[in-house]
Amino acid sequence: MNQSATVHARLDRETKERSESVLKEIGMSPTDAVRLLYRQIALRGEFPVELRVPNAITANVLDLSDRDEDIESLESIEDLRSSWTRE
Repeated sequence: MNQSATVHARLDRETKERSESVLKEIGMSPTDAVRLLYRQIALRGEFPVELRVPNAITANVLDLSDRDEDIESLESIEDLRSSWTRE
């Protein structure tokens, strides 16, 4: 297939660097990732990932997690299960 079309995108440096670090770990270049995304959109006829706005509770938990606040660590699956029934 002729690879002659070009896509340009601008994004902040931190997002670019963090994303490229992940891609490097899995052996994928940024170009590979963009090609994969576009191929999936073309094949599916829709965006390949469900995008949703989190509700207020989820947004709050994600915000706390981003700040490394109110994090609970558990040692086992049993501890996780018991944490669901704590009041």
